[in-house]
Amino acid sequence: MKNARLLILALALGCGGAETADGGDDTAGAESATGSLEAAVAGSHRSDENRARDPYRHPAETLAFFGLEPGMTVVEMSPGGGWYTEILAPTVKGQGQLIAAIPDPAESEYGERFMTFLQSEPELYSDVETVIFGPPERVSLGADGSADMVVTFRSTHGWINRGQAESVYAAMFRVLKPGGVLGVVQHRADEGADPAVTAENGYVPEAYVIGLAEAAGFVLEEKSEINANSADDHDHPEGVWTLPPSLRLGDEGRAEYEAIGESDRMTLRFRKPS
Repeated sequence: MKNARLLILALALGCGGAETADGGDDTAGAESATGSLEAAVAGSHRSDENRARDPYRHPAETLAFFGLEPGMTVVEMSPGGGWYTEILAPTVKGQGQLIAAIPDPAESEYGERFMTFLQSEPELYSDVETVIFGPPERVSLGADGSADMVVTFRSTHGWINRGQAESVYAAMFRVLKPGGVLGVVQHRADEGADPAVTAENGYVPEAYVIGLAEAAGFVLEEKSEINANSADDHDHPEGVWTLPPSLRLGDEGRAEYEAIGESDRMTLRFRKPS
């Protein structure tokens, strides 16, 4: 059943937005992007630049694997410029709740950038709540047992680099209801590598991430290779940022790195025991 659902999502999204009888796009406008994962991914509110990342990030398949449903309360960790927010927010709008965990906008350009993003589409993002999250001083993601799902995309290496990983995973565990889901996507290092070293380049061994989550109390439910990339050997001059979309080396080796695509990534679904 799970594989069938992913196939249906992939086929639907591969066809793009459906056309009306007069040739228009029935996904146009903020309202048509709400109510389902498929509509949010296909919505016209998404920029061409962001859509170009879909073949590497597989947002519909990834969020379906995590078990996202419109009525859920979802906490998104470190949403950055809002790439996943623009899919999560419309999906749960009017039925569930999206809470974005960000640094204090008054003290952080990162947090300020996200608040500016929310103002870009007020019809879609007006319901998004924010929680100021900044370990070690601010480590609450909300009331204990209040969320159905927590998702984190490509952030664990940063928490390791700042010595915060254990406290962050503990905070994610606390905010989830019993039976709630933690979904993790993270750049994947070679197994057996030292995470203290590889995290500086953006990569983390999969077993280490699993260990972090299990130490916090989570149970690994399932792994997926949705976001795997065998062309990525995890060894680049500027770490993961050598690859798209960062392309930190500019034109140097650009064709080679674009041919590799985005990084090799683990996709893990954990559950808080009931």
